[in-house]
Amino acid sequence: MRGPRPDPATPMLCKRSMMLSGHRTSVALEPEFWDALERMARTRGIGLTILIARIDASRDPARTLASALRVAALSEWMPALPPAGNGNRQE
Repeated sequence: MRGPRPDPATPMLCKRSMMLSGHRTSVALEPEFWDALERMARTRGIGLTILIARIDASRDPARTLASALRVAALSEWMPALPPAGNGNRQE
């Protein structure tokens, strides 16, 4: 018997565990964000855990670590993307 099929509208999350600030923690992100963070670490010549520790240390305490990692990845890679539309946002 097969389990339930994943809902295509629900993104798949990959959970990774690491040591940060002397304690074990886990973070669940979409694979695309893990890829972006791994590239960020490589371009800086550091390990992924070191990159995550730096982001963790500089994040607003009101923001979750997963959210801070997503924002860091977007901040790194968004400037490389072409502008969306003509710059006039319709609200």
